[in-house]
Amino acid sequence: DSSLPAAQLIRIQDAVERRDTRVKVFGWVHRQRVQGKDMMFVVLRDGTGFLQCVMTDRLCHSFDALTLTLESAIAVYGVIREVPAGKTAPDGHELIVDYWQVVGKAPGGDDSFSNRVSEESDPSLLLQQRHLVLRGDRASSILKVRARVMRAFRDHFDGNGYFEVTPPCMVQTEVEGGSTLFEFDYYGEKAYLTQSSQLYLETCLPSMGAVYTLSESYRAEKSNTRRHLSEYTHCEAEIPFISFNDLLDTIEAMVKGVVNRVWEEPATRAMITQLNPEFKPYTEPFVRMRYEEAIKWLNDQGVKRAEDGLDFEFGDDIPEAPERKMTDAIGKPILLTHFPGPIKAFYMPATKEDPRVTESVDLLMPGVGEVVGGSMRIWDHDQLLAAFQRQGLNPDVYYWYLDQRKYGTCPHGGFGLGIERFIAWITNSRTVRDCCLYPRFVGRCQP
Repeated sequence: DSSLPAAQLIRIQDAVERRDTRVKVFGWVHRQRVQGKDMMFVVLRDGTGFLQCVMTDRLCHSFDALTLTLESAIAVYGVIREVPAGKTAPDGHELIVDYWQVVGKAPGGDDSFSNRVSEESDPSLLLQQRHLVLRGDRASSILKVRARVMRAFRDHFDGNGYFEVTPPCMVQTEVEGGSTLFEFDYYGEKAYLTQSSQLYLETCLPSMGAVYTLSESYRAEKSNTRRHLSEYTHCEAEIPFISFNDLLDTIEAMVKGVVNRVWEEPATRAMITQLNPEFKPYTEPFVRMRYEEAIKWLNDQGVKRAEDGLDFEFGDDIPEAPERKMTDAIGKPILLTHFPGPIKAFYMPATKEDPRVTESVDLLMPGVGEVVGGSMRIWDHDQLLAAFQRQGLNPDVYYWYLDQRKYGTCPHGGFGLGIERFIAWITNSRTVRDCCLYPRFVGRCQP
């Protein structure tokens, strides 16, 4: 109708500010409902929000209206009005449509969207159809929360004087053990996908001070569990001139700070509350527990080793299930410290008080388990060289890492946090596979 005012193109997130004006909105049909012969309700989705659209009379009688399908892309024109008293709609308003058109029609029948994926579908099918699953309420909300969490990590580090760096993902060294390396041919040389950027971050300390990265890490672990991925987003940081207690304080402050940042954003808070109604930011100090205390707790509670049914002993690597049982029973975040040297990485230094244990820490979260792993780093050249020899690693390959202990070494420490596990904790997701765009794990490299 050329007599109507020109429509302003808006995104749904801006609809409240454009009430009582004629607008144009593009989006996808998220839900639809026909009421009688002369009224149709369409909930439109554009990635920024949802908008209920009301179509009446001739607008419901066209061929496109009669054959409209879920996930079709359409353009709608009309005026946004508050919903009548007693009625509900997203953001408390609806678009009274005066004209609309199909931009890209989705198929119906056997190939309709609802026939391709549904909440009852087999998990393997949902993974194969992940590109369609992403359009669902829960999947899209998790990814939006993830985006805000990633931004909050950057804001936290930037606000505390860290510099972000982007280390290489193609390397010729190992960090966490050779059994989990993805090996490939690099112009005739053996190379690997990085397990961790830690060693590279350490080289930045003398020139940049405290540094961090948000980048991908890769582990060729054939662990088909709900908390393991072969490719994951790794938040890592290294800090010079700190003590082990400083490191623990830094990890706790980071987790609390990032949670508070996302919690203070109304839209993000609403998504988290919808995904995980019980979630609340922690304000109390995290529990600090030594490895030996954890062994005692497990034995006192009658938790036995799975392989032989006996009590846990000093030196045992506590498996995921007992660790989760302890964390969930305590019900608070736990900074678990001072692990024995043989079960931790080569670069972790022994404590002066007890050379059997290292200045190491795992942050355990209820419902998820380990989210952060960190430690001080061996900063004495000869001690690090001896650690390479004990591990059976060729120090020549790590010449650049050893040089950090040669040219102005200093006490320093750092940590790595798995973003997907952090998101799983916040959103109460059963598996980390739901907390990334396209999960990669044993047997899954599609789509």
